[in-house]
Amino acid sequence: MKKATAAKKTDAVLERPSEIRQVAPPTRTPELRAALARVVEHPGFAPELLALAAVEAVGPRAREWADRLRSAYPDASPDGLARLATRRFVRQAGAGGATAALAGAFAPLAELAAVLWTQANLVLHLAAAYGRDPAHPDRAAELLVLTQVHPDAESARTALAAARAADGPGDEPWSRAVEAAWRLAAPLAAQAGGWLVLRLASRVLPGAAVLAAAAGDSAAAARLAARAVSSYRPPRSR
Repeated sequence: MKKATAAKKTDAVLERPSEIRQVAPPTRTPELRAALARVVEHPGFAPELLALAAVEAVGPRAREWADRLRSAYPDASPDGLARLATRRFVRQAGAGGATAALAGAFAPLAELAAVLWTQANLVLHLAAAYGRDPAHPDRAAELLVLTQVHPDAESARTALAAARAADGPGDEPWSRAVEAAWRLAAPLAAQAGGWLVLRLASRVLPGAAVLAAAAGDSAAAARLAARAVSSYRPPRSR
């Protein structure tokens, strides 16, 4: 009983505004820029390539984040850490996924990638909160299922294997960027509630106005957090 009370007090401390650290806009990270370059080369595997890059780049940082908080707050519960991560990245998603670091024709693609990068941060930090290794390769497949890119882990693993084997870009850079943007928009559209908004927006700015339905969708990020918590929380704690 005392341990549970201590954990609740620790969780309350963790959720103070001062503990919810602001994070740099994701498009400013060199890892995302590098991933985006590969996405443009292989647009058919855009979400898969971002998932692989996120596990490799964000996974170790998410693990360090969880270890640091557990060291500073030994009584912190996994649910407390999960709530902290959820607030942090839902807030970031609500801010619009940050401003694209790349200008010109590729800016819409960069912003779409930034939204999914924020979602990847959210999922990997939640995995770390519940004791899963966020840098393990399995997290990439889980990320694709949780973000509704693929319906199950098997199809996600198949697509990841194909993405790893992809080589040699084709077509022109602009056409590749458009294809990658629409591939990235698909899961965001599903999370936002359908394609109607995207179709209407595309009449104004084809291929780019999907941001109107996707970027800054904090509600979608909150739903993603709920799915991730349900997946990673141990059965005995439910």
